[in-house]
Amino acid sequence: MSKRLRLTEDHVRRTHREVPDTGPLMSSVVFSEEDYDVHLSAFLKERPEGPLLVFCYGSLIWKPVFQPVATARATALGWQRAFCLKIVRFRGTAEQPGLMMQIDRGGQCEGLVQQVATTSEWEDLSVLWRREMTNKPPSNFPRWIDVMVEGKPAKAIAFTANPESPNYIGGLAAGEIALTLSRACGHWGSCADYLHQTVLSLDANGIHDDHLWDLQERVAALIEASDNV
Repeated sequence: MSKRLRLTEDHVRRTHREVPDTGPLMSSVVFSEEDYDVHLSAFLKERPEGPLLVFCYGSLIWKPVFQPVATARATALGWQRAFCLKIVRFRGTAEQPGLMMQIDRGGQCEGLVQQVATTSEWEDLSVLWRREMTNKPPSNFPRWIDVMVEGKPAKAIAFTANPESPNYIGGLAAGEIALTLSRACGHWGSCADYLHQTVLSLDANGIHDDHLWDLQERVAALIEASDNV
């Protein structure tokens, strides 16, 4: 790491609080077990040739849901990281909604691809589908995207922003994003923890994201300022 993160584990501890999981909102329409299987089956009908790759740009790097047979650096073409998913569960509440990161249209994004074992494709992707999607329509929308892996073009599964979702909230200013990340917490932990873990895991893989680096500076300063009020 060329510079030391300003956002530390101490900052993260200050944002943590015990929050019960209240479950999906009464107004939510959630995926059933059958819905997941039907959705995944339809998705795989469009699979390209070759091994299945999953493009990971955030928590899937530091909290994977399956054991990949191979991992490599990759660049998603036409997609960029953005905190554009409003959440009232997991790392937020209805009283203090949080923000989660997705990849949204535009630019490019460095991350990792994880290769799914051919012997456990359905099992591994079934777990992934259930981790990434809860409500209908899905806020994390799975797509086949173009990636470059070690200089070669490939297709990979990526969970992307869905502008059709009522939880999509694109175009937020950096200051507004940072303020939310400095305050929100749910039963999975705080948004500050999510940001901290993501920047650390990217750095461990030799990936520097200027946007996330700026956000961690802003979030740390806001946490420090709140402690001094």
